[in-house]
Amino acid sequence: MIRDLSAEERPREKAMHAGIKTLTDIELMATIFATGVTGKSAVDLAREILADNGGHLSKVARLSVGDFCARYKGVGPVKAINLLAALELGSRSAADARRVENPQLTSSQAVYEVMQPRFRGLNHEEFWVVMLDRGMRLMKETRVSQGGTAATVVDVKMIVKAVAETLASAVILCHNHPSGTLTPSAQDDRLTTKIVNALGFLDVTVADHLIFTDSGYYSYNDMGRIH
Repeated sequence: MIRDLSAEERPREKAMHAGIKTLTDIELMATIFATGVTGKSAVDLAREILADNGGHLSKVARLSVGDFCARYKGVGPVKAINLLAALELGSRSAADARRVENPQLTSSQAVYEVMQPRFRGLNHEEFWVVMLDRGMRLMKETRVSQGGTAATVVDVKMIVKAVAETLASAVILCHNHPSGTLTPSAQDDRLTTKIVNALGFLDVTVADHLIFTDSGYYSYNDMGRIH
């Protein structure tokens, strides 16, 4: 049990004396749990959960509250919600740090780092427009559509309206494929062309269109497919 550990080994005490960043992933999870379950300390519980997910916190973060409680016996909704909320907050914090830096989004990798937290773990499609100023710096991110597991309906008129209101000089289109397939569909190709043509009348450049999955991304620009 945690109380049997020396003061230096207890997660909360370690955080107090050495700083929160010195805690391992298991210790951080144990701190959030606060208590264990029957027959397991908070540290043992955290160790089991992390091992069950191959040591990847990102895999833990994808679980729903119901799945979490069903998979790990003795864990109730409160513990599950506390951990999943902490993981989501960490993800949003990392994305926000990139926005505070206000980097130039001149590469697909830079866009991926900023937008990937928006799509991580989603089981439905979403379509976002990233609006940029003349220096290719982020002005605003707008979700223009949310759909099902295989597709989402995008109204090009709404994109034109949002871009016009923001006075963006360029945009980057982003959407996800919950299936994990990185290859664009024929519908993706048609929509990209339609948006490029529509925004061309506003002298707004479509710099890229990224397709996101939990394992990576596809860039139209990197593949020479933005016209």
